[in-house]
This record gives sequence, C-alpha cells and structure tokens, in this order.
Amino acid sequence: MKSRYLIIATALFLSITSFAQKNELKAAEKSLKDGKSEEAVATLTGVEPMIVNATDAEKGQFFFLKGNAHLGLAKKNVELDKNLSLAAKAYQELLEVEKTSGKQKYSTQAATSITEIKGRLINSAIEDTKANKNSEGAKKIYEAYLLEKKDTINLYYAASTYVNAKEYDNALKLYEELKRLNYSGKATYYYAVNKVNNNEDFFATVAERDRLVKMGTHEKPRTENVPSKRGEIYKNIALIYVQEGKIDEAKKAVSDARKTNPEDTSLIITEANLYLQTKDMDMYKKLISEALEKNPNDVDLIFNLGVISAQAKNYAEAEKFYNKVIELDPKYVNAYINMAVIKLEGEKVLVEEMNKLGTSAADMKKYDALKKKRDDLFKSTIPYLEKAVELDPQNVDVKKTLLNVYSALEMTAEHKALKAKM
Repeated sequence: MKSRYLIIATALFLSITSFAQKNELKAAEKSLKDGKSEEAVATLTGVEPMIVNATDAEKGQFFFLKGNAHLGLAKKNVELDKNLSLAAKAYQELLEVEKTSGKQKYSTQAATSITEIKGRLINSAIEDTKANKNSEGAKKIYEAYLLEKKDTINLYYAASTYVNAKEYDNALKLYEELKRLNYSGKATYYYAVNKVNNNEDFFATVAERDRLVKMGTHEKPRTENVPSKRGEIYKNIALIYVQEGKIDEAKKAVSDARKTNPEDTSLIITEANLYLQTKDMDMYKKLISEALEKNPNDVDLIFNLGVISAQAKNYAEAEKFYNKVIELDPKYVNAYINMAVIKLEGEKVLVEEMNKLGTSAADMKKYDALKKKRDDLFKSTIPYLEKAVELDPQNVDVKKTLLNVYSALEMTAEHKALKAKM
C-alpha cells in the first residue's frame, strides 16, 4: 500500500509542476505583450530548471518566449551583445525541439527573428571595427555565421577581423575551417539604381535585375565580379605559421591548397610570396614563371607580381610588370601609383649623399650632379602621378605627392593649378 501512495503522490507532483509551468509561461507571455521584457526574463529564469520534464510543446513555447524576451532587451540596448547571443541560442534550441518533435508551431517566427539578430550582430560588428574594437567585432561576425552557416562569407570576415585584432590563434582556427569547406568567395553581384530613391539595389540574379531595368523601375545596371579569396586565405594561414616560426607548416599549407585548387593562380602567388619571405629566390622565380605561363595577360596577377618584386627591392623587375599592366589596361590606376612609388625610392639615397657634402668647389660640383639626378628622378614620376590623378581624382595622397614633386622642381604654374582643384 505504501508504494501505491508514493506513485500517486509522484504523479500528483508532476501534474502540479506541469500546471505551474503552464502558468509561468502564460505570465511570461503576458509580460512580453505588455512590453516588460525584463519581467518575462525573470519569470522564465524561475521555471527553466523544470523545463527538462516539460512536453515538447511546452519546451517549444518556453524557448520561443525566452528568445523574444532577450531580443526585446537587446532592442532596448540593455546589454546588447549578451542578450542578442542569449536570444539566438534560445531560438536555435526552439528550432531543434520542433525539428525533433515534427511539430513546427514557432519555427517560422523564430527563423525571422534569427535573421534580424544576424543583421543586428553584423551592424554592431561594423561599429566595433570602426572604433578599432576588432576582437569584439570578430566575435559577433562569427556568431552571425553560426546562426546561418550557409553564409560562409561571414566566416571569412570573422577570420579577417581576428587578424586585424592580432588574435592569430582564433583567426587560424577559422581559416582552417574555410580551408576544410574549400571556400572560394568567388562571386558575381548584380546592381541597378532604383529610380524612386536613387539607391543602388542588389539583385541575386542578372535576370531579376534586367527585368526591373526593362520595366523602367531601375537604371544604370552594373555587374561586379568578386575574385577568389582562396589565395588570401592560404596566404594568411601561411603568414600566421611564419609568424609562429612554423615555416614547414606554412609551406605545407600552401602546397596542400594548390593540390586541391591547381588552377587557382592566386595560390601560386601566395606560395611565391612565402618563398620570397624565406629568401628562397630560386623557388620564388620558378613560381613566378609558372604563374605567368598560366595567365600571361591577367592584369591583377601581373600587378601582384610587381608588388612582390618591389617588396624584394627588385625594382627593375617590378617596373617591367607595372609597364605590362599599363600596356594591357591603360586605366589600371594602381600600376601608375606604384610606378611612381618605386621611382621615388631612389630619392632618399640621393638626399643622404647630398647632405654629406661640404662647401668646397669639388663638393659643390658633386652636389649639382646629384641634384640633377634627383630632378630627373622627380621628372620621371610626373607622367605616372598625373595619369593617376586623372584616373582617380579623389585620391588626396597622390595629389599631395604630385604637389611635392611640382614644388621640388619649382613648377609654380602646375603647383598652383593642382592646388586650386583640391
């Protein structure tokens, strides 16, 4: 008889507990309707230890209300980061419960809220990075990725932001995940200007964009081709290994990447740059030749080869690459800028020699010869700087450099004309 009463008592206790849970959930729901998110969180926190014994329907309702309560607090800017994370976690638990039970009462609304949270996390991360809080920003972008893993671009941005934060271990972990996913990032984006608000709208397909252009609601269609990011990813993996003194791991990372993506020339450049850093010039030159054989007219590739050569202080080779870029694409502004930069590299040496000279007749003669060399060097940069200003009139740094050249050569009229345009 004793055990029978115990069973009845236990059943009664479970019934009372379930009844209490339902009342608490109703109370939390009412608090949310009244805009009292803090009150709803407090109520749900009290019932949370008992939710493990609840029905799937009650669990689904609990997690839905919990997500709404924390999202409500986030919208009020109450511990924004913490509440966005808690809301996201609650909605994810809801989706898991309803997926298991096969009854999806709240899943659609939760999915919509997750999209909103993702947007808020990204916007908050952007503000963080603007304020040089890269560590916080990277964490939020990664959380946004975890909410919707099909958006692998957020995993890439999180890794890059961790690099900016100098948190190389975290960055490496995410880059390795991108490598495992064989992420490329190569894409084509379609845009057109909305005639109503004059904003440029993004379209998922060219057909969708062209349809609206044809209807007359949009104009000025443009297409943007985003190149593969694999080279940058593997380059950063390698550079992190190099910084940690793990040269063999760095070389293996790039070598493995090339086996997986044999046609990706950006990886050849990455490997070449790695061998350049480790002073293996024979391997560096071999890889450069291989890259050029694969894409002899790829201006971006040739430009990058110019950059690598300039970093190695092989200015003659860098100049050759930049000239080739200009020949293939006369509007490639960075090639003109970099040509001027490498030419100006020689000025420092000339100035140092000039400053060492005395006032004797022999020294004054040497000074005049060096000054002529310096003037000739400045004159050689003018066509490149002027073309760069023509192609990119908003580039203030290039204009300032050109002004300094005009000033050094006492080209008063040109200096005054350019100054007036700034």
